Amino acid sequence: MNLKLSFNPGDIPQKPGVYIFRDRFGDVIYVGKAANLRKRLSQYFQRSRSRLADPKLRSLINSIDSWEISPVKNESESLILESRLIKEYAPKYNVLLRDDKRFFLIKIDLNEQYPRLKLARLRKNDGARYFGPFPKGDVRGTADFLTRYFGLRTCRADVPDEIDFRHCMSSRIRDCCAPCNGKVTKEGYMERVSTLMKVLEGDSEQVVCELRSRMEKAAAGKQYETAAKWRDMLTNIEEIFGEKKRNFRFASIPSESGGESVKDLQTALGIDREPKMIEAFDISNISGQFAVASMVCFRDGRPDRNSYRRFRIREVHQIDDFAMMDEVVRRHYSRKLSEGRADTDLIIVDGGKGQLNAALSALISIKYPPMPILGLAKRNEEVFLPGKPEPIVLERTRPALKLLQAVRDEAHRFAISYHRELREKRIEESILDEIEGIGDNRKMQILNEFGSIESLKKASPEQIAERIPGIGLKLAEMIKEKI
Repeated sequence: MNLKLSFNPGDIPQKPGVYIFRDRFGDVIYVGKAANLRKRLSQYFQRSRSRLADPKLRSLINSIDSWEISPVKNESESLILESRLIKEYAPKYNVLLRDDKRFFLIKIDLNEQYPRLKLARLRKNDGARYFGPFPKGDVRGTADFLTRYFGLRTCRADVPDEIDFRHCMSSRIRDCCAPCNGKVTKEGYMERVSTLMKVLEGDSEQVVCELRSRMEKAAAGKQYETAAKWRDMLTNIEEIFGEKKRNFRFASIPSESGGESVKDLQTALGIDREPKMIEAFDISNISGQFAVASMVCFRDGRPDRNSYRRFRIREVHQIDDFAMMDEVVRRHYSRKLSEGRADTDLIIVDGGKGQLNAALSALISIKYPPMPILGLAKRNEEVFLPGKPEPIVLERTRPALKLLQAVRDEAHRFAISYHRELREKRIEESILDEIEGIGDNRKMQILNEFGSIESLKKASPEQIAERIPGIGLKLAEMIKEKI
């Protein structure tokens, strides 16, 4: 609303919001925020305000001819709205009275050979990607955590080299993957950046799971200060970035049957036959823990959930998505060969050239018949094809891309759900580790007999003692008490 300067406190809601002052020419001269609009505006329009010692503030109050307010839901919204309006109007009294503080933006310049995460207060037209502004949470601490979590460089050199490596402590304490020393390839480094950008865009589920796991482990070990540190970081991640919900709805495929998308995908890829049966793979691991993979199947552009498969990673014991992709593709299609099935029309792997080359290597090693295969990189939705140095970038509205995204997102969802299931099961089973007198062998006896902690909870102490050899009634009662 826009009112002439006749202030009545009863007209102002006691809500957070933003207020704008205008002069007699209608120009915006000041933009402010308030946790309580009525209380804040009442302070401006007291009679004693006209005799203020601060000449700048006195000049502002004498120049107000009209005002308007914009109530919002919470203080965070008022911070963001105030920042946007100040940039839009550039009011002269905000310049005179400002404290030179703006909200942090997170910046990544993808034009750098090895991009790094930076903080900025101004969004420039420099070709970099900016995320934010972030009005709450410890953005600096969170940015530092994400840099270390993904092993990105912090050095300021344009292109780090061996000399930078010799003077760097980050690689020695394993905070940096050290691209300057060849410990990671350019492609491998960019995969890390791509995953980080997913978090910045809101897909923070894996990082949240990792932080929650660290917090629970520290708490179980009575390291309460460490647990509190991970708890605060978890809160920051959730407050600053939130979680991006990746639920795929079939309406996003722009046709009633999915057939149009399948035909368009055949045209886009230039393959001989329609990809009526698509199989897609995704890897899910947090710091190498509970590494799993998913395979989802789409027939005629629709999910065929009966054909979905999930895998525990058996052969790879370090963080290496490429090796994991090699293992899973090799295991799946080796089985298909042994069963005499070669019914797949198209294979999709989640990732860029690295994941694509790993899948190709696996197929070649088992002498699987040639078939179309591609990698879909999330960063710019680039489609990588074998033997082509440059990716294909499809129009955002094209049915072929919608289908690829749907398949990829479903593979991601299925992998994450399996990862979460294993992690929650492990956390539940770890309750037994805290009971004195229960070692690994006895724990396995209990789980093999009852199947799960949930079933164990339903049993009486007498039933536990009866069914598990070597467990007396006293220990059985202690187990019931702990679980």
